[in-house]
Amino acid sequence: MADDLDDTIRQNAQGPAKAAGDAGSVEQHKLTEQIEADKYLASKEAAKSKRRGLAFNKFVPPGAE
Repeated sequence: MADDLDDTIRQNAQGPAKAAGDAGSVEQHKLTEQIEADKYLASKEAAKSKRRGLAFNKFVPPGAE
């Protein structure tokens, strides 16, 4: 899913911001809004993981047993 969103953002950035023709006009979302949407979806995906980005380790110096 993240790859699809990355591809969509990449395609939207390469395309025109506005297009008008005989049938009407089309306007794309701003790039900042697309980036915010990507960050939101990435945070939702990260929240699903069992590791919440925080790990506790116990450091034991050599010879201290």
